[in-house]
Amino acid sequence: MKYILVTGGVISGIGKGIIASSIGTILKSCGLRVTAIKIDPYINIDAGTFSPYEHGEVFVLNDGGEVDLDLGNYERFLDINLYKDNNITTGKIYQHVINKERHGDYLGKTVQVVPHITDAVQEWVMNQAKVPVDDDRKEPQICVIEARTIGDIEGMPFVEAFRQFQFKAKRENFCNIHVSLVPQPNATGEQKTKPTQNSVRALRSLGLSPDLIVCRSAKPIEMAVKEKISMFCHVEPEQVIFIHDVSSTYRVPILLEEQGIIKYFKQRLNLPIDDQPSDLLMKWRKMADRYERLLKVCSIALVGKYTKLSDCYASVFKALEHSALAINHKLDLMYIDSTELERSTEVENSVKYHQAWHKLCKADGILVPGGFGIRGTEGKLQAISWARTKKKPFLGVCLGMQLAVVEFARNCLNWKDANSTEFDPDTKNPVVIDMPEHNPGDMGGTMRLGKRRTVFKTQNSILRKLYGDETFVEERHRHRYEVNPELTHSFEEKGLKFVGHDTEGNRMEIIELENHPYFVGVQFHPEFSSRPMKPSPPYLGLLLAATGTLNAYLQRGCKLSP
Repeated sequence: MKYILVTGGVISGIGKGIIASSIGTILKSCGLRVTAIKIDPYINIDAGTFSPYEHGEVFVLNDGGEVDLDLGNYERFLDINLYKDNNITTGKIYQHVINKERHGDYLGKTVQVVPHITDAVQEWVMNQAKVPVDDDRKEPQICVIEARTIGDIEGMPFVEAFRQFQFKAKRENFCNIHVSLVPQPNATGEQKTKPTQNSVRALRSLGLSPDLIVCRSAKPIEMAVKEKISMFCHVEPEQVIFIHDVSSTYRVPILLEEQGIIKYFKQRLNLPIDDQPSDLLMKWRKMADRYERLLKVCSIALVGKYTKLSDCYASVFKALEHSALAINHKLDLMYIDSTELERSTEVENSVKYHQAWHKLCKADGILVPGGFGIRGTEGKLQAISWARTKKKPFLGVCLGMQLAVVEFARNCLNWKDANSTEFDPDTKNPVVIDMPEHNPGDMGGTMRLGKRRTVFKTQNSILRKLYGDETFVEERHRHRYEVNPELTHSFEEKGLKFVGHDTEGNRMEIIELENHPYFVGVQFHPEFSSRPMKPSPPYLGLLLAATGTLNAYLQRGCKLSP
């Protein structure tokens, strides 16, 4: 097993996750089996209870793990399926060690950060690195590990663990990549190397030496800067790699490959690979080239409540982008804060209100993603009503589907107080209810999580055709509430069809509205399974409908036009 540790320096958020994913993609293109581990030093057991404004979206895995969004990047880039134990947190490690101490495994010893916590980290990494993540179920050969920015006090035990681990794994099996920032102040326009020098010095003082220094910058870095970093950071010039801001993340693996990273890894880790990448990286190159040449634009309005930070809907954005790229369109995603569509905003700030409605009205399609809590729900209902009545392509995901049912009940069935028990526990028409197994006590890990099967109950379904006319699909879920199964017949009589349900037939999973170009709701989160070269069918359907090409696509047997 070969281990590649990716550490960060200077600031967080400079793209360690994309760099780590891109390195994995390059090695996979050389025919190697690659897995990935993300280390988060917070004390939370997992990311499930975070506000999206804290760390971005919560990504859900097949096994129901609620994890950091970087694991979503790994899955999309590497086309693998990870597990909850591929996300290590301080909380998980301490819980593991404390449970062992309570069990008596340490035989009366004083349990300390060194060696017990650091040993637990190393043991966890070695065990998890062996778990198969590809469809062929073979043990991985390379494990890419992403750690946090050097210097954080809570990350110190992990740095110490890897300082020890480099000797345990041996030099030919362990490589450290340090991702740093080269800022360019507007005052001088000069690219500054001092932050990188200080960052590498801090890393070395903790016992880790970088094998590669990846320098992030806004603009391409000059050769003189590369030579200066090489000299002051005590590495060869070819060990300094530059990644500037690019139009799409698909370009990053290409930039790394162009700077000789395959040849370096082959020598440094003694890998049994050719110097040239395979067809997979050629596909990435073609995809990146195609992305930059797109001329046609498709605009989608994303109506949500966490719109101030785009990372809150990272997977949704990627799923839309994958679908847009598949049909040769550039995505214009307009984020609309759902509260700004509400009547109360018209009174308080009419300019915001009219700007939000202007965005919604000019969009080619409308998407209402998942979420929790009552804030902004009335605005989402307004957007759904507009999409239904104006025949605009619409996709509702999780809460988006539930609110589509609420809107239909209020405006088509005339149940004016119809609601979800999440927002109004005493409603006379509870069209969305909490699930029987829902535990209102503990919040963490108590939802219906992970990959579940959805069975199509009719042949005549747009989504079934988009999924390749399969009898069932398996997608990832994350919800506490569901459509009330006792009231579904009333909706079906009026044209809102429940075309998919769970294996027992009790849970409503997919809705489709008759006599509408594309009005679809799904209880699951199809965005978590979308891949750059395999777009998610519900999102692809939305983009096809928004560009007016859905019927032609279905008539061709769900094949894209050359």
